[in-house]
Amino acid sequence: MSEFSFEGRVAVVTGAGRGIGRAHARLLAERGAKVVVNDLGGSMEGEGTDVGPARSVVDEIVAAGGVAVADTSDVSTEAGGEAMVEAAVTHFGRIDIIVNNAGIIRWAGLPDVDLENLERHLAVHLVGSFNTTRAAWPHFVEQGYGRVVLTTSSGLFGIDNNLSYAAAKAGVIGLARSAKLAGEPHGIKVNLIAPAAHTRMAGGDPLGDSAAQSAGQHFMPSEAVSPMVAYLAHESCPVSGEIYTAGDGRFARLFIGSTEGYLHQEGPVTIEDVAGHWDTINDEKGYYVPSDLMAWSGSFLKHRFGEGVRQP
Repeated sequence: MSEFSFEGRVAVVTGAGRGIGRAHARLLAERGAKVVVNDLGGSMEGEGTDVGPARSVVDEIVAAGGVAVADTSDVSTEAGGEAMVEAAVTHFGRIDIIVNNAGIIRWAGLPDVDLENLERHLAVHLVGSFNTTRAAWPHFVEQGYGRVVLTTSSGLFGIDNNLSYAAAKAGVIGLARSAKLAGEPHGIKVNLIAPAAHTRMAGGDPLGDSAAQSAGQHFMPSEAVSPMVAYLAHESCPVSGEIYTAGDGRFARLFIGSTEGYLHQEGPVTIEDVAGHWDTINDEKGYYVPSDLMAWSGSFLKHRFGEGVRQP
């Protein structure tokens, strides 16, 4: 038996009918997990529905000797999040893993992007991740165990024509960081993946299959992302609240850090003080990575309260 087995575990993977989600579902099933393959089956813009993609992936898993069921619930609704968790419990008796992968993209930037564009991205990426995680949470707490992998994106660094997508993906990070703290007393770990692959959102093959690409074309397969996701979803995962990138054979950690900055100690601070110490404020030497808000405030206010004191 493999060291990294998922025997006895039950996973829900959203957006698993194509591309990266499909690769996640297949790998987890290959390693022994029972999988709920969720996919609404719409376009990458979030239009329409189709039961075919989810059922097709289930057929692939079953043909390979695995166990899976299809689910076409809409992650952007509270009822949808509850339905896919209920599917796991009904069919397999428990839920151990949520992999929130479902997403849409509608390219637009300022000033053309409208409110409906932003709201739809938030509904699928951010609210969808909330809906599934919240639905699974009572089960995780009761059994003293759970794993959640949320999907963020390097798009949050900014592209001029994907404002809504970047905003939603950045919001997922805040969700994960707070959920991490809520999960610590209950054996629940929450982490994030920022994948890099040639999926249909990135102009690649809808299924994410390297075999579907033309000869000689460089290709980043979805399957190269899934080992990191599986490790974050495994019982031996050692971290929570962290962001990892994966793609094309490279794996790395992303993090939010703070510079030591400039401390003004005498007299009222002025705009001129800020401008005059701009280089010090931005100096990355000696930066630190806060584990949570309290850790950051303790460091930021250490001149007031002392080193290592966590401030509310």
